[in-house]
Amino acid sequence: MEQYRTRPARYGPRRDRPRSSLPPQAKRGAESEAAVRAERGERAPGAQRRPATVRRTASAPAAPHAGRLPNPRLTGLGSGLFCGLVMFLLGGLSAVLFGASLTAYGVLFLPVCVLTAVWVRRGDLMIAPVVVPIAFAVGLLPMADGDGGTGGRLMGLVTALATQAGWLYGGTLVAGLIVIVRRIRLMHRRRTAAAGARPPV
Repeated sequence: MEQYRTRPARYGPRRDRPRSSLPPQAKRGAESEAAVRAERGERAPGAQRRPATVRRTASAPAAPHAGRLPNPRLTGLGSGLFCGLVMFLLGGLSAVLFGASLTAYGVLFLPVCVLTAVWVRRGDLMIAPVVVPIAFAVGLLPMADGDGGTGGRLMGLVTALATQAGWLYGGTLVAGLIVIVRRIRLMHRRRTAAAGARPPV
C-alpha cells in the first residue's frame, strides 16, 4: 500500500508538464518550415509585421561629392544660350583686357566648345556643332572695329570671321568629335541593354 501511494507523488511532476499537441514528425516539419522561412526572410503566417523604424537608404538621394565637377544637362535652346552668352562676355572681356586680341578670343573659344558639347543632353547632341559657330560670331560683336555706324561694325565682323576662320573651324571640329563619341557610346549602351533584356534562346 505504501508503494502504491508514493507513485502519484513520483509521477506527478511529469503530468503537470505541458505536452505538445503535435506528433514528433509534424513538430519537426514545422521547425524545418520555420527555418526555411527565416532564411528567405518571409514572415510566418499570422505574425504581425514590425513597424519600420529605419527608412530605406536606397531611395534617398545621394549626397553630392564635394570635389565633383558640375555636370548639367542642357537642352538645345539652353546650350545655344549658354554658348552665345559666354562667348559674348568673353569677347567683351578680351576687348577690355587684351586690347581686342582675336588670338586670345580664339583660345578662349575652344574650352567653351568642349563644355557645350559635353553638357548638352543626349536628345540634342547634334545641336552643339550648330550653335558653336553662331556663338563665335556673337562673341565678336564687342570686338569688331568699324567706323560709320552699323554698316562699318558689320564689315568689321565679317573681316574678323574671315581672318579667324581657323579658330572657328577648330572649335566646331572639337565639338563635333565630342558629339560623335557620345553618340557612339549611347548606341553601345542601348545595344548592350537590349541584348541583356533579350530572353535566352
